[in-house]
Amino acid sequence: MCGIVGYIGREGNASDILIDGLRRLEYRGYDSAGVAIFDGDVIDVRRAEGKLNNLEGEIRTAPIEGRVGIGHTRWATHGKPSERNAHPQRAGSVVIVHNGIIENYRELRRQLEADGRTIESDTDTELIAHCIEQSIDHGNDLLAAVREACGRLTGAYALAALSERDPTTIVAAKNGGSPMILGLGEKQAFLASDIPAILPYTRNMAFIEDGEFAVLRESGIEIFSSTGAPSPREFKTVLWDPISAEKGGYDRFMQKEIFEQPRAITDTIGTRIDETALDIDLDGIALDPAWANDLSRISLVACGTASYACMVGKYMIEHIAKIPCEVDLASEFRYRNPILNDRCIVVPVSQSGETADTLAALREGKRQGARIISITNTRDSTIARESDDVLYTHAGPEIGVASTKCFTAQVTALYLFAVKLAIVRGLLDRDERERLLRELTSLPRVVQETLALDEQIKELAHKYFKKSDFLFLGRGIMFPIALEGALKLKEISYIHAEAYAAGEMKHGPIALIDENMPVVVIANKGPLYDKLISNLEQVRARDGQVIAIATEGDTEIADKANDVIYVPDLGDFLTSIIVSIPMQLFAYHVATRKGTDVDQPRNLAKSVTVE
Repeated sequence: MCGIVGYIGREGNASDILIDGLRRLEYRGYDSAGVAIFDGDVIDVRRAEGKLNNLEGEIRTAPIEGRVGIGHTRWATHGKPSERNAHPQRAGSVVIVHNGIIENYRELRRQLEADGRTIESDTDTELIAHCIEQSIDHGNDLLAAVREACGRLTGAYALAALSERDPTTIVAAKNGGSPMILGLGEKQAFLASDIPAILPYTRNMAFIEDGEFAVLRESGIEIFSSTGAPSPREFKTVLWDPISAEKGGYDRFMQKEIFEQPRAITDTIGTRIDETALDIDLDGIALDPAWANDLSRISLVACGTASYACMVGKYMIEHIAKIPCEVDLASEFRYRNPILNDRCIVVPVSQSGETADTLAALREGKRQGARIISITNTRDSTIARESDDVLYTHAGPEIGVASTKCFTAQVTALYLFAVKLAIVRGLLDRDERERLLRELTSLPRVVQETLALDEQIKELAHKYFKKSDFLFLGRGIMFPIALEGALKLKEISYIHAEAYAAGEMKHGPIALIDENMPVVVIANKGPLYDKLISNLEQVRARDGQVIAIATEGDTEIADKANDVIYVPDLGDFLTSIIVSIPMQLFAYHVATRKGTDVDQPRNLAKSVTVE
């Protein structure tokens, strides 16, 4: 989730244009920033750790003049945030910027080091620069060298490259989910990760597709296929206003973030799966088998949506890793005087890494000698700094107050944690490990398929948006998903909604059900399906309006519900993420139909930093 910008032309100073573009892309990452600009016959690289204003300060002190350059703002994946790991990365005469994750970077690094190459950073990006430089050394021009280097890469990427041996050209390449936009001006050309970065300079734009390469010169832009054949492209006029551009063409940030979930999950999985060894690398977090087998308990602590992610995580940890697991609201944790020791893990979960109650729970756990392994989306946050270890989600900045992509990224991280613990404890045979990891690698694709339900759910929302109360029901791992669905609806539409474990319905909530009460029932195929159907029958017997979320291929459910949303099945655990997608879309469309402020709902803030 990094930001890339590039410029070549006669009309402006590259430094000013790149910095302005990076400012519009800073939402994509703010761990570090840098630019590389041709200053005469050499490329001048400037980088700074932290937010963009640190880089701006350096350039103000020592300005750079030039007409060709590339820039980058970083959301760290490989290598901790630092000046050394900031982009652009250099190898000899080649400088590149890169967005994405190179999955075979370990193998690539071994090959390059065997060739005598000295690797200066911890990034996967520098390795690409070395591959390009090697190819140029063998006589290729920059385009051919980038093509040859990309042939050695496995993973998703968007990149732009400069070479001191060809000061009139920028070459860009794309593969996988990372976006790359091209812009044409009068005797100038642009590239960027997102439209807002170059919208002030041109509205004449096109997109690079997967497997394509673009050559930018003052005279224009050429696009080539993976085989090197020309791939002509029509540049179209973009009519967005600046605010619409920041939203990527979506109506609201929340909508954009819902549809970013396949990418957020992909980045959270990243290169943590070793498909050869059927193992997981949690970014170097040490989990000794003897220690792991001696654990007495894991305590997950969080607030709001993150607490529901923890409830899903509890099912995963207890079922997969066989370790007793508690979930506490962080605001209650330390006040109930929990009993902890050095055989316990406390896992604080927080998007911002600054949630006051969660931070207080962390400190209580540390005071009692528990190991702290936090899950957060924000590097160098207070929670990250005070933890023994950190498992980062890579959802990217989330602007909408109601969390969507950060929730599913947190559940993904908890699944990684559960499976890794089970592997360390020797609980999974090869077939089980293969199945669990295969389901995980399928998750981004299945989430993408589930997002195709958007129009159906929009129609459903228009049918029910005038209702004043909703009841959400789920069983097992789907109970916390029901809680999250009810919370989403409350947060952004201001409709009263409650969620219950479906087996509890007859112990009170059934009194609420009548012909005016829509009941959202998570009725996916699973171990408790028959019991859930029995609960659903009790709702129908009292004239409740049933909206069922069911597994594709379930022919029985249609006779028992007023409306059915069918979702794919992805096993006992990850289907919980799939089911959360229609919940988010339903809340979003109900809220927009009611005309509420979806991105900034009343009385709520994105990060709660007071107790």
